[in-house]
Amino acid sequence: MGWRARSSVSSAVLCLGLIAALSGSGIAAISDAPKFVAPVSKEPPPGTRVNVVATKLTYDGRSKIAIATGSVQLVYGPYTLTATRVVYDMNKNTLTANGSVEVREPNGNILQASMAVINDKFKEGFARHVRALLTNDVTITADYARRQEGGITVFEHVSYTACKTCIDEGGEPLWQILAREATHDQNTKTITYRDAKLEIGGLPVFWTPYLSYPDPSVKRRTGFLIPSFSYGKAYGFGVTAPYFWEVAPNADVTFKPRLTSKQGVLGDVEWRHRLASGTYNIRGYGIYQLDPKQATDDSSWRGAIESKGDFRLNDVWTWGWDGTAASDHTFLKDYDIDNSSLITSSAHVTGLAERNYASAQAFYYQTTLDQSDLSQAQRDQYSQDKLPYALPYVNLSYYFDQPVMGGELGFDMSAYSLRRDEALNLIGQYGLGTEQSRAVANLHWQRQFINGPGQIITPFAQLRSDLYLTDNVPGAATSNDTSAQVLPLAGVDVRWPFISGGSLGQSIVTPVFQVMTSPNEQDENNIGNEDAITLNFDHSNLFLADRFTGFDRYEGGTRANAGFVYNLLGDNGGFLRTSFGESFHIAGANSFTSGSGLDGPRSDLVGAVAFQPTDSLRLTYEARVEEDLSRINVQEAAASLTLDRISGSLSYADIAAAAAYGRDSREQQVWGDVSYKLDEAWSLFGGFRYDIEGSGFMNKNIGIAFDCDCMSARLTYAESKDLQDQTDHSLKLSVELRTLGRVDGGFKF
Repeated sequence: MGWRARSSVSSAVLCLGLIAALSGSGIAAISDAPKFVAPVSKEPPPGTRVNVVATKLTYDGRSKIAIATGSVQLVYGPYTLTATRVVYDMNKNTLTANGSVEVREPNGNILQASMAVINDKFKEGFARHVRALLTNDVTITADYARRQEGGITVFEHVSYTACKTCIDEGGEPLWQILAREATHDQNTKTITYRDAKLEIGGLPVFWTPYLSYPDPSVKRRTGFLIPSFSYGKAYGFGVTAPYFWEVAPNADVTFKPRLTSKQGVLGDVEWRHRLASGTYNIRGYGIYQLDPKQATDDSSWRGAIESKGDFRLNDVWTWGWDGTAASDHTFLKDYDIDNSSLITSSAHVTGLAERNYASAQAFYYQTTLDQSDLSQAQRDQYSQDKLPYALPYVNLSYYFDQPVMGGELGFDMSAYSLRRDEALNLIGQYGLGTEQSRAVANLHWQRQFINGPGQIITPFAQLRSDLYLTDNVPGAATSNDTSAQVLPLAGVDVRWPFISGGSLGQSIVTPVFQVMTSPNEQDENNIGNEDAITLNFDHSNLFLADRFTGFDRYEGGTRANAGFVYNLLGDNGGFLRTSFGESFHIAGANSFTSGSGLDGPRSDLVGAVAFQPTDSLRLTYEARVEEDLSRINVQEAAASLTLDRISGSLSYADIAAAAAYGRDSREQQVWGDVSYKLDEAWSLFGGFRYDIEGSGFMNKNIGIAFDCDCMSARLTYAESKDLQDQTDHSLKLSVELRTLGRVDGGFKF
């Protein structure tokens, strides 16, 4: 029997679908909540028939009433309705479903009710004891739901929660929104609450007589966002009340005025714009300080502007920028906008195609530190006049498609031109001039052979050419200098892996030997070292042809590297990895100085071991030791452990001074973190970093956290020392209710 009940059944689906519209309620529109598919409530195409499956089906021709009982299932297009009893009155054009009514929608939402009545072809309907289970694990309940003519649905005694497993012993969710009445207007796509309150742990924490927001079909709409709170020494207490303005489908503005107790209102406006090829944003800050003496800069007007953009030219090339400009050095720190010591602004053009890469960048650096509180050594590094700007900074890497002499041929190029207002001369370390331009080109080749005994032999060669133009480099022979050189290199890498199996797992021992030769490094005193200052000789760079971190210095002479790598791979997934080796300078001038571990004919010994017997335990140790084992110059150790309730890590580092490579004094520190689960949701955590040489904590924190399926909260107290050796104290609180949003508060004192 094919019922001509298309309108009635789809009306039932629509009515219950509207309940799902509440389930996706615009609560998600208040903040950046997880997305989910909005309920589908459109009527199937004309002519779609209802397929009915029931234990018993009767029809009274006089009253024109059809009754399906038992296990009733109605399939209408993509919708499925199940119930224990369904009555269709053809005269009144109404459908009544009773007993465990459930509707499954095409998007996966499940709508349940004890009873539903639909009439007048979509225009009116009624459902009792409604429950909606959504695909984003949100549950909506309502005692009654009434659909009115004009696309209006009214729900009475509504509850909304995203808690699925986070419930109390009585079955109540950790948090829920309760409302006397909720109205969904399909025409304006708006959900409106009357007499709504938010309960957490059964306690009311927020109440409002009226609340309105977009339904889930609306991705963006003008309105207020969740406020945040803060405290800072310069501005006192602050409250930020964001307002979002949808200017166009591809553009919006967010106003975030911060009302402060000491300085008045801090303006904060952000413009975002999406174009066909990319996106960009512009954000501006500004304030007229009511009490300038409380801040580090006593100007009345202060502010900053930030902008970021990223655009695609085609499948290979992109371009963009990321820039910040402030009225003074300390504005961003004073108002907790950016607490870093150095701000980097840049613009770039980048190309990436398979293995080939090219980029052109420009950089500008700004200090955020109050110069009056810095030592002379710190001023030398963080003075604005001594910070450089680079335009351009170009890098290129290209590999030829076809083999050359049976091997791989590639070409690298790096070039920059930079300037600073004052030369930087750190006594006993390095000197940097006011201007320097550099171009380095490097043609490199390698080919791999595997012989009968299983040795892997890789000859390699490169031809590098350098060109430098320098001005005012401290210690240089002349104030202006131009230098150029061609630097060939040739070498061979030999590895011989031995593989064996045993009861503990698979073992792989690989002895490694390298030998290479190149001309001596030249003009190192006349060239500013802009990109190769830092150097850390260890097991990870033992087998590199050049161990400098940049191109302004290069390794010359004839040298050899020897060592081995060992891996034990356990059957249970555990492993033991070790490496050990040494470098030998055979002939020519040595490019390294004291503190590098490479400055003699025989280098320090370097090695490392990593042991992970199970997923819950990991131990590592690496060191650089004098060849005669008389002194450990560098050592680092770390351990991490995860058990049932407790997890944590502990690390230790002891690094010798190397003034020529940016380390003024010996550094010896220990740091760690730990977390202890009190139960399934609550946990305690903490962490620290301690300077053994300075006999004091660099930072430490402790806090308590709560995490479950629908809510997370974290309260953290932290102390940290800045460059002026002053201790900053902070207290931060964040609470996030899934699908509702997140509230943050921070206090610095």
